[in-house]
Amino acid sequence: MASFIERGYPDTTIRLIAKEAGVSVGNAYYYFPSKEHLVQELYDQQQRDHGAVARPRLEGVSGLVERLRVFFETGLETVGAYRAVAPGFLSAMVSPDSPINPLSVESSPARDMTIGLLREVVDGASHRLPGDIAERLPEAIFPIYLALILRWTYDESSEQAKTTRLLDTGLRLFAVALPFLTVPGVRGVTRDLLDQIADVRP
Repeated sequence: MASFIERGYPDTTIRLIAKEAGVSVGNAYYYFPSKEHLVQELYDQQQRDHGAVARPRLEGVSGLVERLRVFFETGLETVGAYRAVAPGFLSAMVSPDSPINPLSVESSPARDMTIGLLREVVDGASHRLPGDIAERLPEAIFPIYLALILRWTYDESSEQAKTTRLLDTGLRLFAVALPFLTVPGVRGVTRDLLDQIADVRP
């Protein structure tokens, strides 16, 4: 993890990590057959950190919009350590065939943890959303979360103020839309939209 933070993705190798850890290269490859396996471990660790930071802050917060804010803000907070090297990761993960693409089959354990946390956010909120909408929200929000991280990665404004403003605007729009989601026509279109957003997953 330290090597990824210090050197970035392209310059971190299993051989280098084995040397710094004082173990044989063969032993390192036994536990991590490729650099991509190391990245998956990083994904898993980051999501465990996200959950550990988010859950205490969700306690006592009942509004859905406010709970989503906690999710997004703590997510950005816990990836903060990787900001300087994030572009290197993005160049490696952007291909749909990349095993470190967050939407890949290989990334499913970390992705499932993220969606699981989102489900806790939605299920623990006081709202009047129809059940079919609430059920679909976590999987649909996951790609939106990835898009927010992408914006944050390339946000050169002071303290990533543009990303913060984008998040604020998105949550305000969601708050305005919430009362209309029970309207039959709107509900059906929303359900279809959420299904299509979530359909980016393999």
